[in-house]
Amino acid sequence: MDEAASCASGGGFRPGVDSLDEPPNSRIFLVISKYTPESVLRERFSPFGEIQDIWVVRDKHTKESKGIAFVKFARSSQACRAMEEMHGQCLSPNDTKPIKVFIAQSRSSGSHRDVEDEELTRIFVMIPKSYTEEDLREKFKVYGDIEYCSIIKNKVTGESKGLGYVRYLKPSQAAQAIENCDRSFRAILAEPKNKASESSEQDYYSNMRQETLGHEPRVNMFPFGFDKNDNRGQEAISKRLSVVSRVPFTEEQLFSIFDIVPGLEYCEVQRDPYSNYGHGVVQYFNVASAIYAKYKLHGFQYPPGNRIGVSFIDDGSNATDLLRKMATQMVAAQLASMVWNNPSQQQFLQFGGNSGSQLPQIQTDVVLPSCKKKAPPETPVKERLFIVFNPHPLPLDVLEDIFCRFGNLIEVYLVSGKNVGYAKYADRISANDAITTLHGKILNGVRLKVMLADSPREESNKRQRTY
Repeated sequence: MDEAASCASGGGFRPGVDSLDEPPNSRIFLVISKYTPESVLRERFSPFGEIQDIWVVRDKHTKESKGIAFVKFARSSQACRAMEEMHGQCLSPNDTKPIKVFIAQSRSSGSHRDVEDEELTRIFVMIPKSYTEEDLREKFKVYGDIEYCSIIKNKVTGESKGLGYVRYLKPSQAAQAIENCDRSFRAILAEPKNKASESSEQDYYSNMRQETLGHEPRVNMFPFGFDKNDNRGQEAISKRLSVVSRVPFTEEQLFSIFDIVPGLEYCEVQRDPYSNYGHGVVQYFNVASAIYAKYKLHGFQYPPGNRIGVSFIDDGSNATDLLRKMATQMVAAQLASMVWNNPSQQQFLQFGGNSGSQLPQIQTDVVLPSCKKKAPPETPVKERLFIVFNPHPLPLDVLEDIFCRFGNLIEVYLVSGKNVGYAKYADRISANDAITTLHGKILNGVRLKVMLADSPREESNKRQRTY
C-alpha cells in the first residue's frame, strides 16, 4: 500500500522520508470515509499540536481516496492525545461511521502488528538508588495519572539497582514524561512485559550507569545481558532473539540481516539518544528458524569489523516444552503441506475424518463478531480484499466462517497453488471492518495479511508475481 503525500501547500515544514518516525510514535494511522477531504483532517487534528504533514492514501490510477490517511505530528505526545480523543469520533455531523485512529507503525519496521497501548504507557527510567517507589511516583505524577511504579531491586540484598518503571493510564501521559522529565532519568518507553525480558533493559542501563559514573566498562562488548561464555546447554530456547552491537543499526538493516533465515515474523530496534549501542528484538514464526538464526548469525560481522551478538530471549518456558512445540509445528506444517497439495485429502483431515455438518473450529485470540448470512452470489461487488496466508492457506469453510462474520460477504476463494486468496464484499464498511479486525492476526496457527485488493484493471497491468 502506497502512502500518497498530499500535503496542503501552506502546511509549512514537511518531514523527509528518513524523519517520518522521528520522534517515534509521532505519526497516526486513520481509517476514514473515502469522501473526507484533507482540509477536514487538518481542521479536526490541528488542535492537538503542530501537524508536519498529512498523507491520504489514494488509488494509483483513479486518484480516489482509499479511506486511509496518516497525520504526522511534531511530538509523540500530540499524536497520542489525538489518538485518545479522536478514536471512535465522527469527523462531521454528516458522517454516520466513526473513524479509527491508531499510532502508526514505523515505516522501516518489518512488523505489521498494531502498536498496542501497553507499548505506549510504561516507561523505563534511571533513578538514584536512594529513591523509594513513593519518591518515584511523586517525581512523575506531574505528567499524568500513574497506574503503578516499581523499582528493580537486587534479589539477594533487596537494594535498589537504580532502575524503575512508571506505568501511566494514557499513552499521551507517558509521552509527556519522556519529553519533559529531567534528562538525568534517561526515560524511554519500556518493552512490554510479554515482549522482551526486563533483564535486557536492566543490563543496558547498568552499563550506561557505569559509563556515566566514569567506571571502566565491562569486558563483555555486548551490554545487554549477552555473555560470550554462556553455557549453551543451559540457555533458554525461544523464537525471540536479542541482537546487540557496538554500532547502531536501523530496523531496515536488522530486517535485511535476519530475513536471510526463512520464517522472520518481525524485528524492531530500541532507540535511545544517550547511547551509541545498537539493540534489537527479532521474532520468528517458529522455534526452528530462531535456533538456526541464533547459531548462524551470532558473531556475524555487520558492518565489517563489528560482530553482532545474538541470544535467545527467555519467554518463561523451558527448553523441553519449546522443543516439543517445535516438533509439533514441523509435523503440522508437513500435514498442512500434504493437504494443500492434495485437495482430495482436505475434507478427511480437516475434522479428523468426519465430514458431517460440524462447524469449523476457529482457534484465535481475536474477538470475532457473530456469524452473519452471506450475500446472494449475484450481488454487485463493492470491495475486494486480498489475503496472504503464512505458512499455508486456511480451508475454505473456515475462511467463509471468518469473513462472513462482518456481513455482506459474497464469496471467498483461494488461488490454486499459492498462499493467497480473495474475499468479495457487497459493502465497503464490512470489508474495512474485516481488514481492521483480521490484518496481522493468527487464526488456527496461520497468520493473515488482509488488505484492499487492486481493481482487476490494475492487476492486468501488473507484472506477474513469482513466489
